[in-house]
Amino acid sequence: MERERLSESEWRAQAEEHFARVHAFAQAARDRAARREKHPVYDFLTKYYPFKMGKFEKWQPGYGVEVLGADHYSDRHYSTLAEGGQYADPSKLEEKEIERHRFTLAILRGTQSRQAVYSCFGLHEWAMVYTGADVRHRESAPLRLSQEEIDAVVRARPLVCTHFDAFRFFSPEAQPMNKHQPTLHDRDRLEQPGCIHANMDLYKWAFKSMPWVGSDLVWDCFQLALRARAIDMKASPYDLSEWGYDPIKIETDQGRVEYQRVQKQLEAEGRVLRDRLIRVLESTLGSHSAGVAS
Repeated sequence: MERERLSESEWRAQAEEHFARVHAFAQAARDRAARREKHPVYDFLTKYYPFKMGKFEKWQPGYGVEVLGADHYSDRHYSTLAEGGQYADPSKLEEKEIERHRFTLAILRGTQSRQAVYSCFGLHEWAMVYTGADVRHRESAPLRLSQEEIDAVVRARPLVCTHFDAFRFFSPEAQPMNKHQPTLHDRDRLEQPGCIHANMDLYKWAFKSMPWVGSDLVWDCFQLALRARAIDMKASPYDLSEWGYDPIKIETDQGRVEYQRVQKQLEAEGRVLRDRLIRVLESTLGSHSAGVAS
């Protein structure tokens, strides 16, 4: 594959722009943590996905891009060009990393190949607080409905969650009510593109796939995750009015229509980003195999 070349001034300009936009979010998160303030949307992106913001702030060119000039990256995955500069070199992948990227590809391909489900209506957050024994986000936001009203909504509609990392937080009483019983080991069989959590997780897969996945794509996935989390919580039984979020009242017919509308928007954006991730990982692993074969 012929690699793209960026002059030192070109890639440094991109690196500075990337740092500025990530740093704005990261510093705000650090400041909130110092003040011990909770945010029901933003905290999710730094706690559920416990990635180091400092690593995110450092721009990565991604697979197939050469950065000329000074040697900027100490990451062992980079090789040095004879004329000065570096590139992410797939020949430096270790076997355990190859297996991890193959697993990621299996998740992404499987999700992309399935028909989207639009009948979940974000009820996973409701199922997590069903019966009220454990209100997961109690410290972040109050509930906007009584426990009796929340429980009635959960009992009134079928639970069809396909995402393990949402299902595992269901209350013990709600888990048997779900159509599926997803486990850690069948994610490549169940995840589907209409799932709001599957689309949020594109940020996770992208981040874990650096430096092969470049920072621009990681940022795009992060932005989608941020919007998806906002919708996730707006459709929940929590009251986010203090933070300026109006609820999507999925307990009503109008609210369910609205949820499906934004769910489909997220799905469409997620499909584009998922395809980009698949192509990068396929190219990276293909280049590694070709290098080993030669």
